[in-house]
Amino acid sequence: MCSRWHGGGRVRSTTPAEDRYIALSAKRNRRTTAQPVANQFLAASVKQISRKIVARRLRGGGLYARRPVVCVPLTRQHRTARLQWCREHHNWTGQDWECVLFSDESMFSLSSDCRRQLIWRESGTAYRPENIQEKDRYPTCSIMVWAGIMINGRTRLHVVANGTMTGQRYIDEVLLPHVRLFRGAVGDKFVFMADNATCHRTLAVQDCLDSEGFQCLVWPVRSPDLNPI
Repeated sequence: MCSRWHGGGRVRSTTPAEDRYIALSAKRNRRTTAQPVANQFLAASVKQISRKIVARRLRGGGLYARRPVVCVPLTRQHRTARLQWCREHHNWTGQDWECVLFSDESMFSLSSDCRRQLIWRESGTAYRPENIQEKDRYPTCSIMVWAGIMINGRTRLHVVANGTMTGQRYIDEVLLPHVRLFRGAVGDKFVFMADNATCHRTLAVQDCLDSEGFQCLVWPVRSPDLNPI
């Protein structure tokens, strides 16, 4: 038989109290890297450690380098409007929702967005507030694609090429060729859902919706996660 000799091996370069200090430093600034934590530890304890030791101590404390969850920034007014909208529509049946055309535009980046920025967090804590990155702007060099979906159908993809989406382009390229076609197929119960983008709320677009007789679904501000598309 064999057993490990008590006290054998290299002596640890940090004490348990110093390990807790390293983990606390990473929690205070979760977007920092291992080397700044090592520099901060050197300034506090006059003891030099490598970034590999910092990474091992953080892993030992349950902190791992992960990409932060990205969400839309919401104020108290945004949350109140979203809650009110959900309460107004929670009694809708499947027959009510099958007449709704959900639409949205999405930007598809033509450049690389590898999201190299990592944070230190524990397992199972991805959706805690300190681990979420609020973001509502996306990189340039991209194309915009519009589409609409219903329970029993979908529109064709429309690529918005050569410029940005304006109110007049929204009428000429989306409302008249796509939305009006679905309204004619569904009938009077047709409901059109569009978010609060600037090009959707121009006077020309509102006049077009009124003249065509579109019934629109009022949408709360900053609620892309409520849109099933």
